[in-house]
Amino acid sequence: MLIDTHAHINFNAYKDDADEVIRRSLDNNTWMINVGSQYETSKRAMEIAQKYEKGVYASVGLHPIHLTEGVFKTKIDREEIEFETKEEGFDYQRYKELAQSKKVVAIGEAGFDYYYKPKTKRKLELFKEKQRTVLLEHMNLARELNLPVIFHCRMAHQDLIEVLNFQFSILNFQLKGVIHCFTGNWQQAEKYLAMGFCLGFNGIIFKKIEGIDFKENIKNTPLDRILIETDCPYLTPFPMTGRNEPIYVRYVVEKIAEIKKIDCQKIAEITTQNAKDLFGI
Repeated sequence: MLIDTHAHINFNAYKDDADEVIRRSLDNNTWMINVGSQYETSKRAMEIAQKYEKGVYASVGLHPIHLTEGVFKTKIDREEIEFETKEEGFDYQRYKELAQSKKVVAIGEAGFDYYYKPKTKRKLELFKEKQRTVLLEHMNLARELNLPVIFHCRMAHQDLIEVLNFQFSILNFQLKGVIHCFTGNWQQAEKYLAMGFCLGFNGIIFKKIEGIDFKENIKNTPLDRILIETDCPYLTPFPMTGRNEPIYVRYVVEKIAEIKKIDCQKIAEITTQNAKDLFGI
């Protein structure tokens, strides 16, 4: 059994065949957590999860990229994807209502994304402060509901580490959670691990990105702190092409097993237990 801890079957990429993709995954003994990026996709993730007795769960949150309006391109996939987003504010009460569902197992994805950022100093300060404020609201919601957080962090690990350290050292409070699609260096990974967080790995580990040694990160991360994910429909792992989906998470398992020199079955068993423990499923 495998658990894809970060999927997006709630996205428009699956509007015509979401049930078919989910059924194919469940038939192949692969469970999933569909993660919200806005209110509507969070609501859809919750509604999809409620259709299934087990094996399909949801997380609700507002992705930092949706705090501003514009046209964005993902340049971390084989095929560059362009999409338009409208600015959305974080409505604490509305997200809290969604999270009341028993099938909602986490808050997020929420965090920092500095890939597209303003060029002027003042606008950059406001941009970062807005993301920080909304992240803190997510963390407060997670604390109120006793749920883990799925953290998104792109080109902003130092700022996220500072926020998390503040929560622990000043407020004497430590959240549970995972650093989704971890793309930091090993020194940053050590800090997250020291704070008790898991690291999520997906198809991006098949890529070469300057300044990131995925092999070192995976080799050094204790197996009981690793979660596997797809981030589908993005980041399709080798050797597959086209749209990603939860059943492809097995290729991530195989790559981790290769790097750690551990049997695939053991990787599957431990990462599945990790997911069950963190998300209470």
